[in-house]
Amino acid sequence: MQHCWQHSAYVVTRTASQPAGFLLPSHIEHIAMDPILALKAIIMGIVEGFTEFLPISSTGHLILAGSLLDFTGPKVKVFEIAIQTGAMLAVVWEYRAKIAAVLGGLLTERKAQKFALNIIIAFLPAALLGLVFASKIKEKLFAPVPVAIAFIVGGFVILWIEKRNRNVDFVARVETVDDMTMLDALKVGCAQAFALIPGTSRSGASIIGGMFFGLSRKAATEFSFFLAIPTLMGATVYSVYKDRALLSMADIPLFGLGGFAAFVSAFLCVRWLLRYISTHDFTFFAYYRIVFGLFVLLSAYYGWVVWAD
Repeated sequence: MQHCWQHSAYVVTRTASQPAGFLLPSHIEHIAMDPILALKAIIMGIVEGFTEFLPISSTGHLILAGSLLDFTGPKVKVFEIAIQTGAMLAVVWEYRAKIAAVLGGLLTERKAQKFALNIIIAFLPAALLGLVFASKIKEKLFAPVPVAIAFIVGGFVILWIEKRNRNVDFVARVETVDDMTMLDALKVGCAQAFALIPGTSRSGASIIGGMFFGLSRKAATEFSFFLAIPTLMGATVYSVYKDRALLSMADIPLFGLGGFAAFVSAFLCVRWLLRYISTHDFTFFAYYRIVFGLFVLLSAYYGWVVWAD
């Protein structure tokens, strides 16, 4: 796929003086996107949007989907991270009133300042650890079998937390995101850092971690949504800048397609998840993770599916 993306994703006419492999808008006379590659980008965007905010790992699903679609390679890894911005924008739109109130009150309102500070504190652990270990993790763990193992382990963790929270003596200590302390935010941020392991799930780690540390299901879920804004934006900016040599202006339409598909599917998912958690726990997602992870391991072992690294 990496070869296809670099050389046949577009039909490009350059001026004679333009160096090959370096595209600028003024030099491009015609770009025709490969429809098969465009379809793959849309599918990947849909997968990203529907899985980003569920505790089932968007990165894990993207790795598996990319393997099945033969949509792999260094540039695709940048694409998978970049389209998270589309999912992030769905949260911005859904909570635009809350976000506007916080931004408007940053200089004058203690409540807004506390909320913003909590988001920053929670963002830092994953950001700092990601800067140190991201390359090694991407090199060693971005493959179907490690992802499947993380799926299974994460499923059992969810079952354990849900069983603990069903205890008649358990009462959530924090009911809303505005009730969180800085220590609560730091704990959730440390939990989110486990999501650097692909297949763990960023939302799963932050939501289930929040519930473990005493947040209500609603508070943990909504804080995970808000925490996604700096986390996904930071990951996108860092990845695109770090691997900018792999990219060209001609890649923008493909990234745009994937990002738009992620925005639409994430918006639908966020709306659905908020309704779902009002009457359900996360047990279903735990069993889904375990069954899906076992299927990937068995299919890889017996050769039912050829999973590309």
